[in-house]
Amino acid sequence: MANVSHRGDMSTHPDVSEMRERYARMLGGRDVALVDGPVFLLGLYCAASPWIVHYAASQPALMTHNLIMGIAIGLLALGFTRAPERMYGLSWAMCAMGIWMIIAPWIVGTAPDAGVIVNNIVIGALALLLGLICAGTAAKSTPGP
Repeated sequence: MANVSHRGDMSTHPDVSEMRERYARMLGGRDVALVDGPVFLLGLYCAASPWIVHYAASQPALMTHNLIMGIAIGLLALGFTRAPERMYGLSWAMCAMGIWMIIAPWIVGTAPDAGVIVNNIVIGALALLLGLICAGTAAKSTPGP
């Protein structure tokens, strides 16, 4: 039986090249692993924000809107984590969702108050920023023609 115990320097391990290839395949070009968590937390906050910010009872459409958008953002984050090589193309959709969140209080809601407007602008700006980071990294890591 061969001695496979290699303490210390891994560069002398007989399977080092195979382990590096497997590690690269497992990561799947994940340059934005740190963005997945904040995107998921943003989705959770967006879904819960009508109850955190205390939207008025006169805003049921905007409450439902933020709940649905928060779930959608959270699902995108889970997709980014589960299948990044396929899902980072949807980071542009997250950018569009961020822009929509910024303008939604005036389109979906009826006479929203300042707290609702600021809440949606902050959520939308963060979604837009995180979407741009994901899209930029995905474009950078995609091999050219």
